[in-house]
Amino acid sequence: MSFKEFSDYDGLGLAALVVKKEITPLELADAAIERIERHNPALNAVVHKAFDEARTAAKGALPQGPFTGVPFLIKDLGLKVAGLPRTDGSHFTGELVDDADSELTKRFRASGAVILGKTNTPEYGITGTTESARLGACRSPWNENHIAGGSSGGAAAAVASGMVPLAHASDGLGSIRIPAACCGLVGLKVTRDRNPNGPDDFDRAIGFSVDHVVSRSVRDSAAMLDATGYAEAASPYPAPPKERPYLEETARAPGKLKIAASMETPNGKPIDGEVEAAFHKTVELLRALGHEVVERGLGLDYRRLYRAQGLVSAANFAAGMRRRVEMRGREPEEHELEKLTSAAYQNGKRVTGDMAMWGWQELRLMNRETLSLFEEFDVYLSPVMGTPPPEIGYVDPVNLEPKEVNKRQGRVFPYTPPFNFSGQPSMSLPLWQSEAGLPIGMMFSGRYGDEATLFRLAGQLEKECPWGQRRPKHWD
Repeated sequence: MSFKEFSDYDGLGLAALVVKKEITPLELADAAIERIERHNPALNAVVHKAFDEARTAAKGALPQGPFTGVPFLIKDLGLKVAGLPRTDGSHFTGELVDDADSELTKRFRASGAVILGKTNTPEYGITGTTESARLGACRSPWNENHIAGGSSGGAAAAVASGMVPLAHASDGLGSIRIPAACCGLVGLKVTRDRNPNGPDDFDRAIGFSVDHVVSRSVRDSAAMLDATGYAEAASPYPAPPKERPYLEETARAPGKLKIAASMETPNGKPIDGEVEAAFHKTVELLRALGHEVVERGLGLDYRRLYRAQGLVSAANFAAGMRRRVEMRGREPEEHELEKLTSAAYQNGKRVTGDMAMWGWQELRLMNRETLSLFEEFDVYLSPVMGTPPPEIGYVDPVNLEPKEVNKRQGRVFPYTPPFNFSGQPSMSLPLWQSEAGLPIGMMFSGRYGDEATLFRLAGQLEKECPWGQRRPKHWD
């Protein structure tokens, strides 16, 4: 099998070849490994290689699932993979090697996927770009001078370049949708607690962060969520059950949807002209498909929203760092944390209990405002980002001062966080490209627990805008 043939299939397509005995899991692993070795020096997407383990697994008796024999990668943040290192993108984590799989890792394995290694992430997943002192910068397969997004940038760069057809990703304020938009992929932030977080889920305590995948096709995202997205026995807040398999939803007509659409930004400033033009093209396309599109923003008091979120997130990060300090037996030394991370840690320690709870109460009240919009509308449309993917270094958490990093992040990544706060599903689709050939993603957010509508709409849009035919610079 040549590189081109391997990359022309999505994950379900490769699994079908295995079922038909047209290819073996070992041959698929070797094809993926060869692509990683070819493209990773330029992209820095894969930071821990488990090629020997993958070949051993591929030669053994794999579980019979939707992705039997399909090469797969895990993000190097939070999720445990037995026997593999986990750095969380930080010098402070040290040389940690996990002794057991997280529950989600077990479910990825049960789908039949073969884990080849782990992907790049910024320090503790804080930024919307994947650049860190520990792991270095991850670069876009479309143009290596530009970001791959974050914090799942390594996963997105690996999938977009054809190393693997889909990869694990996680999203706390946009970290699935942003890299999907930067790299021309499908990226779904699932409903809160749709996928398992256990057994060690302290970083998920406030409910903002979820795990799923980035993929080149809608159906791969749906099929993997079918395989992994059911409640844990000990989950305190299981997501509402689905009506039918998500894979079936991708082939169902969405019907006439009522869609609210807006480019409103938290600071009220206009976005990049190319992104604005892409947004208007999306509205026109949706109307041509028979949907009702109404100009309506979330109408939130963003100043109040981010003041509340800042207190909650700061306290949560400080609490998470406290656990890491307990694990290491000492506080981090100055060189072990980046400027932005260190500032976040110190700020978090200054948040009092009543401040944190006030923030959480405010968020709960404002989440009601967000959720109430979906009593009238089926879907909310906005861009994923305020600009096309910027160059490496523009949002640099290693060298820039923290205030400047956050200012630039606010300009580039203004749209994704509200749906982490409310827990709703939200999907980035790679509908358009800039004049320079960089991907521009559009974001579709649905009712709480309603991934089904998003999958139906995504399936329709994938047929109208077949992005799978586009190829980045780093491909063959």
